Amino acid sequence: MNLLLRSVNWLSWACGVLAVLCLGAACAVVCEMVLIRYLIGASTIWQTEFVTFSIVATTVMGSPYVLLKGGHVNVDLIPHYLSPRGKHFLSIFSSTIALAACGILAWSSWVYFHEAWTKNWTTESIWAPPLWIPLLPLVVGFSVLTLQYLVNILSFAADRKFDTDTQSTVRK
Repeated sequence: MNLLLRSVNWLSWACGVLAVLCLGAACAVVCEMVLIRYLIGASTIWQTEFVTFSIVATTVMGSPYVLLKGGHVNVDLIPHYLSPRGKHFLSIFSSTIALAACGILAWSSWVYFHEAWTKNWTTESIWAPPLWIPLLPLVVGFSVLTLQYLVNILSFAADRKFDTDTQSTVRK
């Protein structure tokens, strides 16, 4: 089980790194777009679409890392009034619901990606990049997010917490 946890946590960490790179690329392209448009007066054909795709990629690909670090926003009103056993059950229940939702999103993104790949779809802009390129981060992000929820549920069920510093599980 430790190997599975380490592997999925590494994938989540790698997605976080890719999300940061996408965000950095989007910022650089926005700066370049401002310079091109206002200093030179040239047209910006591909920049807006690239920035949009990069920001979406950042959001989706960063989600597994945020879940790994426990950074998702949650409301703790109900768990505040529950016993430790109730909190444990609620964690498993809510993570299972999230796993199902993310699994559906992962499956749908794989289907959409496959159609875009096999049918050579492109965007409808003048730039017209192949559509599978901006869909790839959706596939990766939702798939790894689903795996991260799965290992979280396994950890909750085994009453273990994965320590990201030591790369091992510890009893709660």
